[in-house]
Amino acid sequence: MLESAAMGAGGAGERPVRVGMIGLGCAKNLVDAEIMLGYLTQQGVEITNELERADVVVVNTCAFIDDAKRESIEAILEVAELKRQGKVRRLVVAGCLAQRHGEELAAELPEVDAFLGLDELERIGEAASGALGREHLPMQGGAWKLYDHTSPRLLASGGVYAYLKVAEGCDNPCSFCQIPAIRGRFRSRRPESLIAEARRLEEAGVRELVLVAQDTTRYGEDLGLGRDGLRRLLEELLAKTSLPWIRFLYAYPATLDAGIFPLMRSEPRLVPYLDLPLQHCSRAVLKAMRRGGDATSYRELIERARCEVPGIAIRSTFIVGFPVEGEGEFEELEGFLEAVRLDHVGVFAYSCQPSTPAAELGDPVPARIKERRRRKLMRLQERIARERLRKLQGHRAVVLVEGASEESELLLQGRLASQAPEVDGRVLIASGTVAAGDLVEVRVRKTYAFEVVGDVVGVVQVAPRAASALPGTGRTATAGG
Repeated sequence: MLESAAMGAGGAGERPVRVGMIGLGCAKNLVDAEIMLGYLTQQGVEITNELERADVVVVNTCAFIDDAKRESIEAILEVAELKRQGKVRRLVVAGCLAQRHGEELAAELPEVDAFLGLDELERIGEAASGALGREHLPMQGGAWKLYDHTSPRLLASGGVYAYLKVAEGCDNPCSFCQIPAIRGRFRSRRPESLIAEARRLEEAGVRELVLVAQDTTRYGEDLGLGRDGLRRLLEELLAKTSLPWIRFLYAYPATLDAGIFPLMRSEPRLVPYLDLPLQHCSRAVLKAMRRGGDATSYRELIERARCEVPGIAIRSTFIVGFPVEGEGEFEELEGFLEAVRLDHVGVFAYSCQPSTPAAELGDPVPARIKERRRRKLMRLQERIARERLRKLQGHRAVVLVEGASEESELLLQGRLASQAPEVDGRVLIASGTVAAGDLVEVRVRKTYAFEVVGDVVGVVQVAPRAASALPGTGRTATAGG
């Protein structure tokens, strides 16, 4: 146990150390945070969501783009101020920013007590207790370790859904991305390890399993499983668990196994959802990004997915303002989005990273033009999303209940199979008595661009109440009062 004496707060017998965590970045980073929380819990630490009640605060940082770095630094400074006020005793910085820029951070942020790299998650207890000090810095260069089912996890997602990290690192040559330099070479986990973790998550009450990696569709290539490694893993997960929903995110177009489509069509538990981070459609821009494909090949892939899996929801992300993107290339992208009418889209302004190959191209597109282009595409997508969701009005749809809504205890919230956690919107349930983890039938009475409102009219599958040992599951609630 990390005793309060280790914090200079008194002798044995006092309360355990309280640790709070600020988690930033992607789903892969969230899994790292959950592993650190798992190790802390094993050592008898009390986890708190209230930073001002914490003895130690861990900031798990992101370093993908400038906005993410800025958000991470702001979070660190926020905790540093709490430390200055005497409300927090110790500040630990972990994650991608610590891995990539540990030396710089140590020089500029004397308020930080310890830095922890991506290969040191199991040392979070040392960092929190003070056994690991400022003199320790993460080893520079890309990470190499692969955490597996033997690592403890404390789910931060509330327990209705959980991410399963199937691989780590990336071998793709994208010129704008520094993930390979931070997370290292692509390396897959063994199938038996993933099955064991999936079963453990199911026993804990998880109802939706979301497979993630930097390049999820390349899973298993390094294990000799060939190009259909992800499909074989999905088949095993479907056969060896009873999880009602399984989905995967981050499908690289060039490595997507088309054999997944028949599996998705025939297996209702593999939700009809495809996340394709295309980044652009102009061949000139994609060539400069060191990515394959173009508008024609991407359109053919989307059409094939929709043909083979009727009703499939497709999501993508795009970058505007890349150095070679002129008005013509942007208009091509705008026309592409208008034509393919995706269900969900994220648009990001290009962020030049000095350590990437794209930095040699400079950053010629002004920030105001990047932002104008980003807003224009998001307005277009908002209209498309609103029109697509409007077709649900008056119909029934299956919803996975997540719990009380963030805005009001009188409303519950959940998601359609077409909505991935955290990124695709939600369903607000205005009336009905259900529990987090239940699959219910909802009659849709109103839709917006990113939200659906409806009432429970039936229960499809009740979540196992006894299995729930995680926050947010097994709790019955009534919407509407």
